[in-house]
Amino acid sequence: MYTLGISAYYHDSAACLIYKDEIISAAQEERFTRIKQDKSFPLNAIKYCLTEAGLDICDITALVYYEKPFLKFERLLESYYHFAPKGIVSFVKSIPIWIKEKLFIKNELHSELKKIGKYDKKKLKIFFSEHHLSHAASAYYPSGFASAAILTLDGMGEWASASIASGKGNKIEILQELHYPNSLGLLYSAFTYFIGFMVNSGEYKLMGLAPYGNHGSEQVEHYKKLIRDNLVEIKPDGSIRLEMKYFAFATGLKMVHTKKWESLFNIKKRNPSDDILQSHSDLALAIQQITEEIVLNMAREAKRLTGSKNLCMAGGVALNCVANSAILKEKLFDKIFIQPASGDAGGSLGAALAFVYLNNDYPIIACKTDKMKGAFLGPEFSDSDVLKVARKYGATWKYFEDDDSLFEFTSNKLIEGKVTGWFRGRMEFGPRALGNRSILADARNPEMQKKLNLKIKFREGFRPFAPSVLNEDKQQYFNIDVSSPYMLYIADVTEDLRNALPDNYESLDIMSKLYIQRSSVPTITHCDFSARLQTVHKETNPDYHKLILKFKELTGTGLIVNTSFNVRGEPIVCTPSDAFRCFMRTEMDVLVLQNYVFIKENQNINNKLFNENFKPD
Repeated sequence: MYTLGISAYYHDSAACLIYKDEIISAAQEERFTRIKQDKSFPLNAIKYCLTEAGLDICDITALVYYEKPFLKFERLLESYYHFAPKGIVSFVKSIPIWIKEKLFIKNELHSELKKIGKYDKKKLKIFFSEHHLSHAASAYYPSGFASAAILTLDGMGEWASASIASGKGNKIEILQELHYPNSLGLLYSAFTYFIGFMVNSGEYKLMGLAPYGNHGSEQVEHYKKLIRDNLVEIKPDGSIRLEMKYFAFATGLKMVHTKKWESLFNIKKRNPSDDILQSHSDLALAIQQITEEIVLNMAREAKRLTGSKNLCMAGGVALNCVANSAILKEKLFDKIFIQPASGDAGGSLGAALAFVYLNNDYPIIACKTDKMKGAFLGPEFSDSDVLKVARKYGATWKYFEDDDSLFEFTSNKLIEGKVTGWFRGRMEFGPRALGNRSILADARNPEMQKKLNLKIKFREGFRPFAPSVLNEDKQQYFNIDVSSPYMLYIADVTEDLRNALPDNYESLDIMSKLYIQRSSVPTITHCDFSARLQTVHKETNPDYHKLILKFKELTGTGLIVNTSFNVRGEPIVCTPSDAFRCFMRTEMDVLVLQNYVFIKENQNINNKLFNENFKPD
């Protein structure tokens, strides 16, 4: 039985294909259309999933949508009614779209599916999963646990914005829910908006900015008190209540009532082009610490309700690796699994898995590893595919017959200080590049963070870079005793690798703090000595593991810098053509496509193809 799961029409549309209870393929639509966080029907992602399995649309038994539109519409109407007459502008704009596209979504889905191929409507059944059940299923069923507490947190689903569930065998029982408009995800996104980042994509930036706040300072504590006293009531069981007079998302087209926030914090709302001030960093730290407090409360409540030794997490807030690490440090649970595609994209996977397990008797057997296959569930390309691209662009290349020579060549280029695009194997599912669509560099190089941010990624200079470390070597570099294969935890760099900070460090501005050499691996050491690490396992990514192992043989260091293969504003690359264009439009030095290597200085940088407007293949 083949089950197709999809998420669409909000952000991060995606598709996933399940055969019986095995995950065959999964991908986000943005990777194919090249529109970041594309919300359109995942036509290309579905086509890929079918092609990967050698199927046509008529071979699918069931299609499962990741949420229930009628429940969401009910919440929308009740919200507008509750806050009326406020929100009339938003109401007038949104309701026609709902009536035309989302309310009668079965017709919309059938209309889109017809573009893929012919099928019998009577045989292809369409089902709908609740939003937070989809999140819960995406975390629990692939976790490798036979039972677990399940915690889901995001902006909002139909009504729920967070849930605590119990997973036992192949069943999931929802125990508690937090309902809209009270939402930790929306609270965090409100600060994302106020500090000048884009909602639903800038939350990573807010998390990365927070460590530049002055920890324990009177200003940070003052901001935390203002937040608690005015914006959110925090209860011991993890539930919260937002003071809606400060928030505009329920009635308007923006997140907050700007003037009220400016008056409350005595800070002007930051525009994206404005300088980042210390007050912005302090405010980011304040909301990050409050977020961690709330998440910990929820985790404790999940433990109390279920008594489980295992925890599964999903939803957009579960991508906050600092909050995840706070749970880890509390040692509330023996084992934790966090869905690597925790956002709405992963809802496609969860919807399909919920349908499969709740309607069949597939057993859940505890195992040592999860069932996500390293999150390498997307398209892969052959050497012949790469050769076509190389010829199309008139590129100059070197081909390596054996992998060992390729790994040694690439390692030496990294040692020389060359920034290298690395494209091999199946594309990752989820927001993190995990070694198959990555930009790599030497973490020991003191100039590398500046070069990567300003000349390769074209993004804000304060943003940190993640290390990929051999799993067996992780404790040589980081204070962590668990694996982090999906880059969902932070850990502090060990004391022996750190450098002493100057006495006036806390009084320095952000940019001055940024370029202080904090450790012997400065590119991946954040300003608070933390790093968002990925542990690399030979079982799930043998090629990437061998590359880092070769780098270690040559340098004695078993880690490298890993950042996603894209530039600011674009999705992670999917095809060899995407990768080659990105390579040529940045100051990247080397590109590895399968076993082909391209050196920038050997290419025709004046090729007109790279000056045209971007057009996906």
